[in-house]
Amino acid sequence: MKRAYHYLMLAFSIFLVQTALAQNAKMKSFIDGLMKKMTVEEKIGQLNLPVAGWVPTGTTVSKDTEDKITAGKVGAMFGYYDPIKMKAIQQIAVEKSRLKIPLFFGLDVIHGHRTIFPIPLGLSATWDMNLVEKSARIAAQEATAEGLNWTFSPMVDIARDPRWGRISEGNGEDPFLGSAIARAMVKGYQGDDLGLKNSLMACVKHFALYGGAEAGRDYNTVDISRSSMYNYWLPPYKAAVEAGVGSVMTSFNVVDEVPATANRWLMTDLLRNQWGFKGFVVTDYTAINEMTQHGLGDLQTVSALALKAGVEMDMVGEGFLTTLKKSLDEGKLKMADIDLACRRILEAKYKMGLFEDPYRRIDQSRPAKEILTPENRKASREIAARSFVLLKNENSVLPLPKTGKTIAFIGPMADNQKDMLGTWVIAGEPDKAVTVMQGVKNVAPQLNAIFSKGSNITNDTAFMHRLNFYNSQRVALDPISPETLLRNALETAKKADIIVAVMGESESMSGESSSRTEIGIPASQRTLLEELVKTGKPVVLVLFTGRPLTLEWEDQHCAAILNVWAPGTEAGNAIADVLFGDVNPSGKLTATFPRSVGQIPLYYNHKPTGRPYYGSYQAKFLSNYLDSPNEPLYPFGYGLSYTAFTMEEMKLSKSKMTGNGTLTASVKLSNVGKMAGEEVVQLYIGDPVASISRPVRELKGFQKIMLQPGESKVVSFSITPELLKFYNHELKYDWEPGEFNIEIGNSSNKLKMEKVTWEK
Repeated sequence: MKRAYHYLMLAFSIFLVQTALAQNAKMKSFIDGLMKKMTVEEKIGQLNLPVAGWVPTGTTVSKDTEDKITAGKVGAMFGYYDPIKMKAIQQIAVEKSRLKIPLFFGLDVIHGHRTIFPIPLGLSATWDMNLVEKSARIAAQEATAEGLNWTFSPMVDIARDPRWGRISEGNGEDPFLGSAIARAMVKGYQGDDLGLKNSLMACVKHFALYGGAEAGRDYNTVDISRSSMYNYWLPPYKAAVEAGVGSVMTSFNVVDEVPATANRWLMTDLLRNQWGFKGFVVTDYTAINEMTQHGLGDLQTVSALALKAGVEMDMVGEGFLTTLKKSLDEGKLKMADIDLACRRILEAKYKMGLFEDPYRRIDQSRPAKEILTPENRKASREIAARSFVLLKNENSVLPLPKTGKTIAFIGPMADNQKDMLGTWVIAGEPDKAVTVMQGVKNVAPQLNAIFSKGSNITNDTAFMHRLNFYNSQRVALDPISPETLLRNALETAKKADIIVAVMGESESMSGESSSRTEIGIPASQRTLLEELVKTGKPVVLVLFTGRPLTLEWEDQHCAAILNVWAPGTEAGNAIADVLFGDVNPSGKLTATFPRSVGQIPLYYNHKPTGRPYYGSYQAKFLSNYLDSPNEPLYPFGYGLSYTAFTMEEMKLSKSKMTGNGTLTASVKLSNVGKMAGEEVVQLYIGDPVASISRPVRELKGFQKIMLQPGESKVVSFSITPELLKFYNHELKYDWEPGEFNIEIGNSSNKLKMEKVTWEK
């Protein structure tokens, strides 16, 4: 029986290989024939990506786009999400251009399209890959319903500096978790077949190391060693490639002193030759043009450098369109360079089914049936609630009672639609978002809930001007004076038994070009919070944020802190679900919260030092501070629950291992509280003796477990030498024999440890 099954699987594998070879041969034949008809200008045109239809993220706006499409000088467009307009543009390409080559239509679909989910940093806090994939699948369904076929997501940049605004758009500080999320997002967007009408081609970004910007300042330089690149910063990009991502976006920064967009080692040697990437590479917004500022030469020079490095598509800058033919004529490029780039773009269009049906994803009947559906909103609500991280809950003040108390909801985020969605929302509709106050009314209709705004998001008009870029009205001063807002709030607080302070960062305080040197709650809101605490009544802080904040004062003075990130369309309902206990919070941090900015960069998987700190920051001649402990306020992996979990001592199946065996590490998890709840059981491995200095510990596994009150479960992890591997000084990926620390717990600082000796 086993032999028959083996032969059956072998035959099936052979069939799949033969089918793939036949499909590739058919694609090659089609593209060979098409490219023989193309002029040099038309081939270069396929490499051009202009923008239209929405506010750009740079200072350049494309012009005369429709004329260029007719002339075959555009390969893709981004900025539109109107199927009527997109059909008209596609008609120009396939009916008026000489060779009728269809266009890609791209957009930044980052954490949902119309139905918005938590910002990616919040989504990562679910530690649930099924939910991550589901959010991307719904986003793809909605985006393709409006004619899109390409998203500039996922962003998988590792980030260790919360001053950097784009930490909100990534998955935190850990490469193992970040890799799992990268795979789930690609699978969610693209599905199993790129040719299906609801498949959205993903674009992993920003390749590479963008999250390592010095001083946390966006677009700034990056300086990271090769071994650190391979061990910590590169794995999530590689995971996306292994998951079959269709495209890759370059980053603005340098890598080994060479701008990523002109870095042949990065784009060709690593991405294609080492990792086997088969898709195409697109620049970020005007990244080619900006290499002139990096000191690499004029537009013609940097455009040629980018093409030869392995970049196929130029976003907005039109350096390829305006200079490549000249460089070819002058012998600075070979025709083979242009042909290869053009072929990769055409291959992607073929795989997406655009040559077969250019209008496959442009169907005006779909939006009404597939966008912002009750099912999609239900998913947004569920995913948001499971992303929230309970940072503090003194005396079990949460969950709140639905009746019998008067509860004051005070703060500029309490009755605020536009800041519910968070940063990087292009097609999301703030007027469809559920506010906190509306959510409270929906979930606890019998509650005596009272409201007061209390303060502006900020009173600093200079800061407000920066937040309101392009003359937008993202943040505004209330016509009522700050003093009156505060006085009214305190009058409201007097009537309450419990105060819920709803405050934090507005949507434009994080995201691209939103770096901050001070990452606390804005002063106007902090003043309000201090006055509310002075009332002596329990204060629950519901915190909106796109990054880790410095919350030492808040942790000392608030009875409870619930971090809700920016939750999305169903924000208010999800927040109320958790505040009133309909959902037990289960989120865990994926980025460390420092005590102060002076601790940054701060991350759990740091290297050991020869003079380690042992807990007393008064001690001299150790690696510590004079004025603060080393430890973060809230560590990676941290998050509380309304119930209580216990873990018994860890058990290893063996204490000595040899070769490619499998070690089982297990722990008994019990819910000893009164509510059902989920706990994230986390596996870490430390390698204390190696050929290079290794981190104190590294995440190597996690499981999210639901337990009823009184229920227990043995949670087991299978550990093989694959989890022990790392890149050594010669960048060889392997494991070294010796002693390893196996740790299991519910956060990176609360672990049970056993040792195992593993020999080759």
